Amino acid sequence: MNEFPDYVETEESDLYEHFRVVVDKGQSSIRIDKFLMVRLENASRNKIQNAIEQGNVLVNGKAIKPSYKIKPLDDISIVLPHPPRDTEVYPEDIPIDIIYEDNDVVLVNKVAGMVVHPGYGNWSGTLVNALTHHFSQLPQLPGNDGRPGLVHRIDKDTSGLLVISKNEKSMASLAKQFFDHSIKRKYLALVWGDLPEDGIISGYIGRSIKDRKVMDLYDDPEKGKWSVTHYKVVKRLNYVTLIECQLETGRTHQIRAHMKAIGHPLFNDTAYGGDKIRKGTIFAKYKQFIDNCFAVMPRQALHAKSLGFIHPTTKKEVYFESELPDDFSQVLEKWESYIKNQ
Repeated sequence: MNEFPDYVETEESDLYEHFRVVVDKGQSSIRIDKFLMVRLENASRNKIQNAIEQGNVLVNGKAIKPSYKIKPLDDISIVLPHPPRDTEVYPEDIPIDIIYEDNDVVLVNKVAGMVVHPGYGNWSGTLVNALTHHFSQLPQLPGNDGRPGLVHRIDKDTSGLLVISKNEKSMASLAKQFFDHSIKRKYLALVWGDLPEDGIISGYIGRSIKDRKVMDLYDDPEKGKWSVTHYKVVKRLNYVTLIECQLETGRTHQIRAHMKAIGHPLFNDTAYGGDKIRKGTIFAKYKQFIDNCFAVMPRQALHAKSLGFIHPTTKKEVYFESELPDDFSQVLEKWESYIKNQ
């Protein structure tokens, strides 16, 4: 369960259990909304409090107040007026850009704006819906129901390459390579500011305490998972820099969180503060130029450029690249033209 929908009053007999947890014996006494914020991915505190007020959060079978403090062995459940979504993926005839295919793998160049797999708020129109239309009997990793063929993913508004497994052997091989961090992945990103030199960013990535929908970089290993990004400057464009990022690990929002952490968020990255002018002049003409760039590319400037891995059958290293999409290329052209006319 990723996030609460809007709630309606309903009779208890019409409610369906969507989430349940028994509090650990050693758990300290804290407010239930704080407890659920940690346990529920992408659930805001307001949504949780609204759910409690509507009677959708039960403790030991009874509705409670938002101020309730949990106790060890409390049985907490979340009930909603509709049954849980099933994990069946329904095929949809959606065009996808396949750049390579053999008996084991498919390389797809995903367009920006397409969600990779079904989830809360996006049960249709995803890449997986398209894949199940184009291919039959795609395998699934254990515990990864509803995500056939997938061994990794990229964000909705990130464009670029994904490798899809067509059989169990391929999935096992690729999953191990991702687990071992031996997959070679490079991204192109446009970031705010003039990066002084190439560099490495590392730290523990975990969900932000202030906003559970974004990730933060921590020094404490208990707050996240270890992450490493290598970056090098491709082109300097005065107030922004085009960089190439090579991932040593593949954490959620890794490049986006890493670049924000060093003060250079991705251009037009709404979630990480890149959708505002971070560097440049105070002139109205410059602001209009930036607004025009944002209109051309209404998403974060991030593209999964290349993928390299050991082929599951041939055992030889293979390497694939994709071109920058039109919106990204147009923004780069705008910046180059702007600099020339200064």
